[in-house]
Amino acid sequence: MSTVQDASSVSSLFGAGATTTAKTSTEETQNRFLSLLVAQMKNQDPLNPLDNAQVTSQMAQLSTVQGIENMNASLEAMAASLGANQMAQAANLIGHGVLVPGNSIGPAEIENVMGFELARPADRVALTIQDASGKAVRTLDLGSRDAGVNVLAWDGLNDSGQSVPAGSYRFSIEAVAGGQSISASTLHLGMVNSVSQGSQGVQLNLSASESVGYADIRQIF
Repeated sequence: MSTVQDASSVSSLFGAGATTTAKTSTEETQNRFLSLLVAQMKNQDPLNPLDNAQVTSQMAQLSTVQGIENMNASLEAMAASLGANQMAQAANLIGHGVLVPGNSIGPAEIENVMGFELARPADRVALTIQDASGKAVRTLDLGSRDAGVNVLAWDGLNDSGQSVPAGSYRFSIEAVAGGQSISASTLHLGMVNSVSQGSQGVQLNLSASESVGYADIRQIF
């Protein structure tokens, strides 16, 4: 037979009715400072009393310590709030595709979506797709491209116009502007299966056991 206890009985089990409260580190610091200051003033040499400037300096130091602790508490609360909001936003991405840093690609639908990010406009961009052995199967001249994120899809064909077998492929980008190479990072598509939060912040758990940070998202599909 189950037993129901009233709220006061349950609270007493966890000490909710206790009258003593734990002092914060700031309060303890203040109390120690005031105790030392009072003792110092009581025992000061009448012929050589405490300097007002020295007392003021000590009070200012205490105020600074208290201000830093209060600021740290505020920043921790803000970080926790931002983390919770970002977690809720990331949860809305479950089931969606996201374009994130990476260079894996496949001939199948969805797997064939890829992209790249240019630091500045390029006069010419060349894309090379390689199979698992490192052999080039397709080379594409993409011409000039704007700065930022560029997205395209592979038709699953090799340079001979034949369909390539299913498998794991990689792609690389070479970009040139004014006859000089420019920075270009590869992006690939991943499906968001779940989200998690840890020491590195909010993480998106994608297919193929891949995890990326929320800030790594370049485009959402």
